[in-house]
Amino acid sequence: MTFDRLTPGDEAGIAEMSAMAVAIVREHFDPIIGKAQNDYMLSLFQTPEAIRDQLDRGYRYYFAREGGRNMGFLAFYPREGAMYLSKFYLYREERGKGFARPMMDFVIKHARREGLPSVELNVNRNNSAVKVYESLGFHVAREEKNDIGSGFFMDDYVFRLDL
Repeated sequence: MTFDRLTPGDEAGIAEMSAMAVAIVREHFDPIIGKAQNDYMLSLFQTPEAIRDQLDRGYRYYFAREGGRNMGFLAFYPREGAMYLSKFYLYREERGKGFARPMMDFVIKHARREGLPSVELNVNRNNSAVKVYESLGFHVAREEKNDIGSGFFMDDYVFRLDL
């Protein structure tokens, strides 16, 4: 598995990342949080403009590829003394094939390189990925319910992996 970093000036890559994010997130989250909230969140976080803004604020987006083919993507950045894993997604047909471990190892390598003691992420309480994160060694650090506007809330576990 290779990881290709998305750079702020790569407009074609930003468009590709946005399209990939919309496809994966819509398929996975519509059944969990509903189409209306998912559409709202996609408009906040995964449009080309939103990705550009995140890149400008220090997010590191990567395409996860195998044999030159996109399998998924991830995004992370240092936040409050930990490496915060903001995005960790695989296409449905790539899930369950062992790709989560090399993707997480990639994030861990970056956290260790920067001397950060942990990796943290938010995950919806009803997301099947909870089991994946637990299998990768994460534990629940706390629970959060965040108002994201327009009457929507993110009802999450905050998971931590101590390095």
